[in-house]
Parts: sequence; structure tokens; C-alpha cells
Amino acid sequence: MSRVGKNPVVIPSGVEVKLADGVMTVKGPKGELSCPIHADMNVAIEEGAVTVTRPSDSKPHRALHGTTRANIQNMVTGVTEGFKKSLEMVGVGYKAELSGSNLVMSIGFSHQVAFIPPQGITFEVTSATAMSVSGIDKQLVGQIAAKIRGIRPPEPYKGKGIKYSGEYIRRKAGKTAKA
Repeated sequence: MSRVGKNPVVIPSGVEVKLADGVMTVKGPKGELSCPIHADMNVAIEEGAVTVTRPSDSKPHRALHGTTRANIQNMVTGVTEGFKKSLEMVGVGYKAELSGSNLVMSIGFSHQVAFIPPQGITFEVTSATAMSVSGIDKQLVGQIAAKIRGIRPPEPYKGKGIKYSGEYIRRKAGKTAKA
């Protein structure tokens, strides 16, 4: 049995969970999310909890079991608390600012880079070199944070670039003079 998959997903008060036509819909105070559920997975909604069971111990069913349960848990967490990824910029003259809802960054290019958020994503600039991406969809928050980081990933010699907060950048030694 999957250690993740066998745990029930507790539904907090104020959250409504529905399963119809193979699509799980979770509605809460922060919004509404939906996700398709694989036809082989058995999902039961009862007494303030969602349980996921698998029909057999075959490898594909074992793989889907924990994933399905984790996706449901992420939807419940997203509509109640939301998700947030923090990013930092390292470099002389690097800065970020909000222009309406768009994120505008000066990161060493000859031009400023503007990033337009998709629906459901909000940017917050806490200081000139720190920003955060937040929303209710965990996958979308992570994807947008990765796209922003990918504009100028941190380089290993000086560590300049955009990195996640708390990310360790493995440094390399520069050139040495011949003696």
C-alpha cells in the first residue's frame, strides 16, 4: 500500500468537494480548482474526508495511487491557504518592481523584462531584489516561478541571477594565474 495514497484527505470546514464525470472539483474561500481523476482510481467522499483506493497492485496503479491523493490534497490546500514561492535576485543593478499586475525586472540585459501573470497568479515585490509568486494552483505557481528563474538562472562563478529563496548555488573557482 502506498504510504501517501492510504492517508485520507481531510476536508476543512468551508470547503466543498465534488466528483462528477471523472473530474474532482474543490471549492473553497480562495477559489475553485478542478482536476481529472484517472478512471482506474476509486475516490470516495465521506464524513469530511476523501479516500483514494486502487483496484490492483500493478505498477501503473501503484504510481497513480499516491499521485491522485497528492493532487486532491494540493487542491484542498490551495483553496484554503494558497501557495507561495519566493525568489531573490543577486547582482549589481538587479531590481524588480510591479507595474500594475505585471512584474518588470532589470536583470543585466539591455532592456527591462516584463512578465505578465496568467489568471490566478499574483506577484508581490517585497524589496528591490526579492519577489514572490502566489496563487491557489500549486503546479502553476511552481511553473511560473521556474519560468521567472529561467530568464536569468544563477551562474556558478559569482552567483548572479534569479534564484529561489534558500536555494544553494554551488560555486566554482575562477581562473588562476600561472606561476
